[in-house]
Amino acid sequence: MPRYRPHIAARPSWRCRVCGAAWPCSPARLALLGEYRENRTGLLIYLGTMMYDAAGDLTGQYPPGLLADRFLTWARPR
Repeated sequence: MPRYRPHIAARPSWRCRVCGAAWPCSPARLALLGEYRENRTGLLIYLGTMMYDAAGDLTGQYPPGLLADRFLTWARPR
């Protein structure tokens, strides 16, 4: 039986350790939405912290607005 492997970021590239997509990848987003189902504010705080760390690791590689889209925009309540 295959074992579940969490889709977590590999630093300093911020690519998923499992699928290689830019983190948070689709499976990571689904898992995070489930984990923070009752605490959207907590999810946004967590993602903001991850975005801050990624900005340090990816200095000059992405404009700030693109990082915000990647880390935060998808998780805002609709």
